Amino acid sequence: MEFIEIITESIGTLRLNKMRTGLAALGIIIGITSVIALISLGQGSQKSIENQIQSLGSNLLTVNPRGQSTGPVQAAGGSGTSLTLDDAKALASTSQLTTIKSVSPEYSGRAQVMAGRNNTNTQIIGAYPQYADIRKISVQSGSFISQRDVEAIAKVAVIGPQVAVDLFGEGINPVGQNIRVNGQTLRIIGLTVEKGGSGFNNPDNAIYVPLSTAQKQLFGATHLTSIGVEATSPDVMTQAQNEIGYFLLSQHKLKDPADADFSIFSQSDILSTVSQVTSTFTALLSGIAAISLLVGGIGIMNIMLVTVTERTREIGLRKALGAKKGIIVRQFLTEAILLTLIGGFVGMIVGIVISYVLSNIINLPFVIAVTSIVLAIGVSGAIGIIFGWYPAQKAANLQPIEALRYE
Repeated sequence: MEFIEIITESIGTLRLNKMRTGLAALGIIIGITSVIALISLGQGSQKSIENQIQSLGSNLLTVNPRGQSTGPVQAAGGSGTSLTLDDAKALASTSQLTTIKSVSPEYSGRAQVMAGRNNTNTQIIGAYPQYADIRKISVQSGSFISQRDVEAIAKVAVIGPQVAVDLFGEGINPVGQNIRVNGQTLRIIGLTVEKGGSGFNNPDNAIYVPLSTAQKQLFGATHLTSIGVEATSPDVMTQAQNEIGYFLLSQHKLKDPADADFSIFSQSDILSTVSQVTSTFTALLSGIAAISLLVGGIGIMNIMLVTVTERTREIGLRKALGAKKGIIVRQFLTEAILLTLIGGFVGMIVGIVISYVLSNIINLPFVIAVTSIVLAIGVSGAIGIIFGWYPAQKAANLQPIEALRYE
């Protein structure tokens, strides 16, 4: 009964000054809202990136050239010229590799693309027909590049849906239209299915051309920027990585793996790196948001101290009538905890709503972790206890006679 009476009295006390109670809870509401929204958006971003990477295939390996060195300076990975078409053909034709299903030689670069008065800067990918299977690219209209196109150095292109919108507008089938890339006119033979994505490696914002056309007609290159390799199954990824590595070392006449002029990445490697980066970024943002929780806690402590001052005579009267120190402490602690829990609950609801709205606006998966909900309630209660303890102790330590004399 005593606990119920304390709760009832605390609620009544908080309702006496609704403005002060609302302002005190506002700091907690803002803090909890910020933490939940940022955690949700961070996890949504991570989920979106993971979905994009996994959509490329769970058994995909990518071989990249290592950056060229100039003195002590190492260039960015992938900027080297150590991979050639001969390497890709050797990988595809050798009987030494038992874990490889398909090989896709690739050359990519960015260029300005024009169609009539419209233009866009996008990624141009020179590829073989195997690229579509390995990279899980589907065509919704027309067809993908054929081996005949590669052998004939055909001036044809398959474009992503974002490129189609940028160059031709919404709802227009671009197949059969012409585009100009680096002074060359290419005929569009296919439009890919939308996969979703963002950034420089967005498959929806890319143009696919025959590898021979990209190298000889558009960029004047003789090397590859990457080689895509599809393993026979996800279970042999590590074995395939090792087999490819040792085979290319032999192909490049290198003995020491430390001297390798290439690097091999699997989808799990990329996922692990992305997860680490996004987790760190989410934790950083959440830490910044948590500062507002500290400010909110200090605000609640200040409000409770003011309340102690205003209720000094009441406290003195209660102690003179026999109220024990523990009851006074519980009374003020309960008020502080109720204040923070209400703020935490409201902040949790607002944070979930904001996360949902922002996720839809920026096209991210809506993710709310149970841990963030538990965090909201737990942190709210903890703040009430931590920042309500000192005012409660101050109230409980008041001497009855001095309190009754207080004006």
